[in-house]
Amino acid sequence: MPDLSITLGRLQFRNPILVASGTFGYAREMAGTVDFSKLGGIIPKTVTQHARAGNEPPRTVESPSGMLNSIGLDNDGIDHFIHHHLPYLRTLPTAIIANIAGESEDQFVEMAEKIGRETGLAGLELNLSCPNVAGGLDFATDPHLTGWIVERVRKVCPLPIIAKLTPNVTDIVPIARAAAEGGADAVSLVNTFVGMAVDWRRQRPILGNVTGGLSGPAIKPLALRMVWQVVRQVKIPVIGIGGIANLDDVMEFLVAGASAVQLGTVNFYNPTACMRIAEKLPEALAQLDATKIKDIVGTLRTQAT
Repeated sequence: MPDLSITLGRLQFRNPILVASGTFGYAREMAGTVDFSKLGGIIPKTVTQHARAGNEPPRTVESPSGMLNSIGLDNDGIDHFIHHHLPYLRTLPTAIIANIAGESEDQFVEMAEKIGRETGLAGLELNLSCPNVAGGLDFATDPHLTGWIVERVRKVCPLPIIAKLTPNVTDIVPIARAAAEGGADAVSLVNTFVGMAVDWRRQRPILGNVTGGLSGPAIKPLALRMVWQVVRQVKIPVIGIGGIANLDDVMEFLVAGASAVQLGTVNFYNPTACMRIAEKLPEALAQLDATKIKDIVGTLRTQAT
C-alpha cells in the first residue's frame, strides 16, 4: 500500500485530506455520514473569546459555481468549546486542529494560551482572515501584524500553529513569509474572497451583512495560483484551500506544491466527498508511479522551473 501520511513541521496526518473550519460543524453533526478514520484531520468551526450571535440574515446565497456566506462566526465562545465540544472531539480517530479568531492581538494570545493547556489537539489554526467580522481582514493584510500575532501565540501555546490567510491582498507572499518568520508551522490558504450579491428588483443587497465570502469551485484557479506562488518563496508547508471538490482538484493542489488540502464548500452538498477522495488517493498516486504523497508534492513542471 502507498504511504499517504504527511508531515507539516510538527504536524502529522495519516493522509492529506482535511476538512475546513466552518464547513463541518464540530464534527458531531457529521457523525452519521462520515467515517472520521478515513480523514487526515478535522478543523472544527471557528471559536471566539466570547459568544457571538453572528451576522444578520440572510447569511448565504448561491452564486455560479460557488456560494457567498456571511455567517459572522456564530459560536458560543471558547469556554463552551473547551467544555462541551472538545471532550467529544478528543474521542475521534483522526487529528483535531482547533481554530480561533480574535478581535484583537491580545484575544488571539489569550485564547491560544487557554487552548494550549488542553489535551487531545494536534494543532491550532489562527483564523487571521475571516471577511465577515469587523477588523477580521486587518490581521492578514499586514505582514508585520500577521507575523507579530503568530510570534506572540507561539510563545504561549505549545501546539503546532497554522496561520490561515486571506486572498484579499495584492500579494499574498509577504503575508505568508511573515507568518513563517513569526514561527508558524504551516500556512493554510486561501480563505474566501470578499464578494456581494444584489437583488436589483428590490435594489437591495441579498446578504444581511451586504458582503460575504465567496467559496466553492469558482475560486479554485485563484487559490491554486496563490498556493503555487507561496510554495516557491516560503519555506514552511502550505495547506491548500479553495474550491476543492474531487480527486483531480486534490491532486492539482498537491502537484502545485500544497502538502495537504482542506475541503470546505463541498461538505455542504456532498458530505461524503472527503472520505471518498481519501480512498481514491492510492489509485491517483499509482498513475504517477509514486508510492508516497510527498513524492508528488511540488512536482509541477513549468518553464519557470
